[in-house]
This record gives sequence, structure tokens and C-alpha cells, in this order.
Amino acid sequence: MNKIKIAIQGVAGSFHEQATCTYFNSNDLNIIYCDTFDQLFKLVSEKNHLGVVAIENTVAGSILPNYRSLQENNFNIIGETYMRIEQHLMTLPGQNIEQIKEIWSHPMALRQCQSFLNNHPNIKSVEKEDTAKSAAIIRENQQTNTAAIASEMAAEIYNLEIIERGIETNQKNFTRFLIISSDQEIIKTNANKASICFTIDHSTGSLAKVLTFLSERNLNLTKIQSNPRLGKEWEYFFYVDLLFNDMDTYLRSMDELKPMVSELVLLGTYKDGIKNKL
Repeated sequence: MNKIKIAIQGVAGSFHEQATCTYFNSNDLNIIYCDTFDQLFKLVSEKNHLGVVAIENTVAGSILPNYRSLQENNFNIIGETYMRIEQHLMTLPGQNIEQIKEIWSHPMALRQCQSFLNNHPNIKSVEKEDTAKSAAIIRENQQTNTAAIASEMAAEIYNLEIIERGIETNQKNFTRFLIISSDQEIIKTNANKASICFTIDHSTGSLAKVLTFLSERNLNLTKIQSNPRLGKEWEYFFYVDLLFNDMDTYLRSMDELKPMVSELVLLGTYKDGIKNKL
């Protein structure tokens, strides 16, 4: 039986890997690790792999470049999962907080642990490309006086000792991950959520008219995010997530919405993953 090929950003032990195993409810997957999101998007586009991509965090906010990449590459969102993010401080065994001179992690992880970092002003925060990779490098180089902020999975994989647990500032720290495909034919039969993006002109009340239209069709707007339109000064794409009760009503509403906007892109219909937050 062929394993599902899934591209993620990061290395073994990353939050992307945890989210992937949670969504697919399995550790028996063919996970392809990518250094960057661009590499991930290329594999999804050219090799027809699935991809798991972080899109927003309740503390650090939206990852705007990923919104743009979803649209520009014409990817299809086929699912989502929400994961509680627990950040731990880890070192080579035998180290303690008084010995630490630098803390390495992804910029978003550092931001999520700002209160802890503020309480240790003598320790330098160093931005790295990935949480788990920071842990991997510390193990590989036997880096003393250095700690990583990463997951418990990363500590186990790279045999590091967690010296401070749960150092995230906000304990209700969740990241939303999207499952993406290049296959536009994949539509979940139990879909009740959609992601769309559109542009509008600068006429007075144009955005309000769109939002009113969606409300009148009983489409529950759960997220709206603006992103600059490259090459078009002061023009924006609006990315919107919608919950709906009936697929036909949703599709009919999208047809009716097209004349009201300058450009409309349907990014995907899928099953709401909010249950995973509980």
C-alpha cells in the first residue's frame, strides 16, 4: 500500500509534523521535510504531493505570504486542523537556565514566548528558520550554553532535556494548519466550510455590500484577512473563511457574488476542523 506523500515545512519533530499526524490520525505517512514554504509549495504543485501549511496563530497572527501563495499557485484547500502549541525550553542534558547565553527558535515561536524572554533579559534571542531544527543543530553540534524553544516531540527526537515547560505567554495558543492539494477535483463530501478571496473597487461601501450579501445568504464569516495586491498600489485581496449549512446554497451564492467583485477565487471547500481545538 502506497503511503500518502505529504510535504511540510520543517524537520522531524516540528509542529507541522505533529499537525500532520493529528489530521491524518497516523504516524505511518511519507512525510517530505522542506526547509522553506516555497519548497513545500513547489512539491505540491509539481509532484502532486499533499501539503500541510500553517496559516495563522492566535498569538502571532496570520502568515500573510502563505495566503498569497495559496492563491497564486491555484491550490485547493481540502482540510484544516487546529493544534494547541506548547513551547518548551530545551538544552543538552545537564544544562540549567543560569548557563544559557542564547535561545534559538523560529521568530513566531520567540514572539509567542515574549514574557518568558523579557524575564531573562541577559539571554540573547536568536531567530532561526525552524523550531525543531534549532533543537537538531544544538544536538548535532553539541552546543552548550544554548537553548531551543520547540516541541516535546523535538526534545524526544534529538535527546534534549526540557528545562522549562510551557513557556508560551498565552496558554490558549493555537495554530491553524491547512491541508492543500494541486488537485482541484478533491471536494470533501462532508464539507461545511469554504475559503475564498476577492478584490473590490474603491467605491464607497463596496466591502460592506459584500459582507451584507454573505450574511443575507446565511454564510457565517469566521475570518477576513486583507493582503496587498502586488503591483497595484492601495489595492487588496480579501481572504474570507465561511461556514455554510448547504453546499448548493454556497455555490449559488458564489455565482451571485461574482458580479459584485473585481475578481473572485474559490480556494477550497472542506470540513471545519474547529473540533480539534477542544
